[in-house]
Formats: sequence, structure tokens, C-alpha cells
Amino acid sequence: MRLQHAGDGTPGFINPLYRVIHTMKLESYWTDSAPVYISPARELPAQVDVAIVGGGFTGLSAALSLAKRGASVVVLEAGPHVAAEASGRNGGHVNNGLAVDYAEVAAKVGVERARAWYHAYDDAVDTVAQLVEQEQIACDFRRHGKLKLATRPSQMEALQRSAERLIADGVDLDVAVLDAAQVRAEVQSERFHGGLLYKRSAQMHMGRFAYGLALAAEKHGAVIHTGTEVRRLERIGDTRAHRVHTARGTILAKQVLLATGASLHGSYSTFGWLRRRIVPIGSFIVATAPLGAERAAALLAQQRTYTTVANIHHYFRMTPDHRLIFGGRARFAISSPQSDAASGEILRAGLMQTFPQLGKVDLDYCWGGLVDMTRDRLPQAGERDGLYYSMGYSGHGTQMSVHMGQCMAAAMSGDASANPWRERDWPAIPGHVGPPWFLPLIGMYYQLKDKLA
Repeated sequence: MRLQHAGDGTPGFINPLYRVIHTMKLESYWTDSAPVYISPARELPAQVDVAIVGGGFTGLSAALSLAKRGASVVVLEAGPHVAAEASGRNGGHVNNGLAVDYAEVAAKVGVERARAWYHAYDDAVDTVAQLVEQEQIACDFRRHGKLKLATRPSQMEALQRSAERLIADGVDLDVAVLDAAQVRAEVQSERFHGGLLYKRSAQMHMGRFAYGLALAAEKHGAVIHTGTEVRRLERIGDTRAHRVHTARGTILAKQVLLATGASLHGSYSTFGWLRRRIVPIGSFIVATAPLGAERAAALLAQQRTYTTVANIHHYFRMTPDHRLIFGGRARFAISSPQSDAASGEILRAGLMQTFPQLGKVDLDYCWGGLVDMTRDRLPQAGERDGLYYSMGYSGHGTQMSVHMGQCMAAAMSGDASANPWRERDWPAIPGHVGPPWFLPLIGMYYQLKDKLA
């Protein structure tokens, strides 16, 4: 590391961003430590039964299921490889439980519907487990549970109320409340006042799962094209058929599934209806250098996934090669190399606050991804103007995206009831007609809420 000069010309000042950029890879640990599926050079098909826009978990899962049903399927991914965006740029959690409090959802839509949505996440984790087993995907899938952690006594009281309501309504009889001593026995940190354990949650290596899922889809007959941006969709009359205009040519598809998440690829005229309803929020993550088996076991004895209770929260887990993956909404900004680097320093501070015993541990990776956030933080999936869509997973997408790929394949094959999120209203977000200019204001609002909670 060389010394830089401060603004007044005196030597010795080191820009912290310079240190981050030159000591960490600004790319996802998941995709850097796994084989990457890149499609071979080949011509686009002239016509298919189904064209899927997006080669993340939703698109790949749907392609696999549709191909198994005998449909001709093409997956069109704008990025250089599959899982190039949210599916390969997350924290590695496969969690059950809603993104918002169950009681809050039940108060708005009723117990029956809230219970069904909660169970959809249970089903989603099961779907991932089944695909891993059926397709023999080597992705370090482990079902060790999720522990939601309280950093304040008031948060612990809220977790206790949540557990009582989940049990009373017969929604989740497997949850368990852990007190501060029980949490300290498995999480080597003094920050937490207790936690709520969700026993059905899991974790996996996202890059290896994406690679295995892509191979499985192709094995069953789907065709994947990476580096193929969809620029425009042209509906044919009142049918579901579309001409799909890409950067490499046009495909006639009898059905189209949009599985783009918060992607900013494609024209606003084509995808504007979706973009006015989704806020792309950056989520940022760091991965430490390997800590060693003994140190990793002492830090997180049960090797679960962990998340703190807050609007601007942290989440973390250990990898099989003993790295601590630590992430959160470090900054309310779109992911970019500069933004990721700045967020890395913020996350370093959060990691040190949680685990001061790690000292100045090396951080090998720092990356960010876009969370496709909806207003109510629940997914949206259905059909509009002849187009099928599934997205808006709001930070709980690794399991739900895989599950919804399977569900939308069934819905597109005639079983509308297979979609657990059908017939939901999806109004546009007021003032959201382009880039999300309001993200810093949202960040300040949530920071204030966390301070006052």
C-alpha cells in the first residue's frame, strides 16, 4: 500500500476507499468461488413455447419445470452468466418466515391469508431442498435454522410476542424463543438480548446452486442464452404470444415470463410498468478471509443463518471454508464498485461492533446487489396484458424465487391456483418514475425509526 497525499499536500493520509479497493475483491464470493455457467455460441431459436426473461433463480427454476413438462423453453439473460444479479449477489440465506411481522400482515389481510403466505415460505425452502436432492446439486445445502437476534430489550419483547402469535394461530409450532444466555452459547457476541429461532431455515452456496440449476435446466431441454438483453416485447393481438426483440435477434414466443427482479436492463417503455412498482435498493456484503475451523466454530457454534431486528439490519453466516459472510443495508444506494467499496467500510465497522474479538480481520470480498423491494415487502406474481411475471421478493428471494419458478411454470401450464401470490393489487409507487432519487430519504427515515424504537 502506498501513501497518498492529503488535500493540503502533507503525506501520510490514506484514503480508506483506496485501502478497500486494493485489498478486497469487489465481486461476489459466491460467483468467484464456483463454476460459472456461460452459454455456448449458438443461434437464437426462431420460435419457442416459452421465453423467459432473466437467468436468475426464478427463470432457471421455471425453465427446468417447463422443460420437464415438454415445453420448448429459452432463457434470455442480459448478463455475462446466469445468476449475474440478485441470485448470485446475496447473503447465502435460504430462510422461512415473512419479510415483515406475521401479526402485521394478519391484521391487514386476515389470519387465513397471512397463514397461507407464511407457509409459502416453508414450501419455498422445501422446494430448494427437493431440487438439490433431485438434481444432485453440490451446493453445501444445510438446514440449520435461522436465528433472529434482538439488540435491544424492546426488540426481544417484540420477538416473544411474535412467537406467541405464530404458535397461537397454528402458523409455526417449530419456532422457539432463546434468552440472552442461550444466544451467547452459540453466538460469540455480547450485543444480543435473545432471539427467535426458525428451525426450518437453511443456507447454501449460491454460485454452486446457480451452476447446478442451469445444468439441470439444460439437461431437461431448456436452452439458455447469456449476454442476450431483451430490449422490447411486442404483443401479438390479444393473445399471450409475443415477439421478443433481443440484442441478437427476434424470437416468437407463445408465452413470456418476466423474471427480471430489479434489473435495469431493457427499455423503460417496455419494462416501465414493473419499474414503477419496484424500488431497487442496494444490499451490501463482505466476506472475511478464512478464520479456520476452530475459530469459526467458537464464533457461531450452531452454524445457522443470523439476522438482527432492525429496519437497517445486519445478517451473517459462516461458509464451509470458514469465512464469515456479513451483510446489511449499509447505504441506501445503487450497487456499483464505488458504492460497494464505501459500504464495505461501513460493514467492517458493524462487524467489529458485533465481533470485536476478530480484531482487524482481513476482508477478502465486498459486493453489492439490488433488492427488488415492493411497498409491502411481499412478492408479486401473476399475469398482465398477456405477460407472466414473478418478482418483488424484497430481500427474501433466494428460496421464494426458486419456488416461484416452479409455481409459475404450473400456472402457465393451466393451474392458476399454484401461484400463492395471485390476485394481489399492485399499485405504482407515487413519484417513482425513473431512477430511485428518494433512496437517501428512505434511509434517513429508517435510521430515525431504528433510533426511536
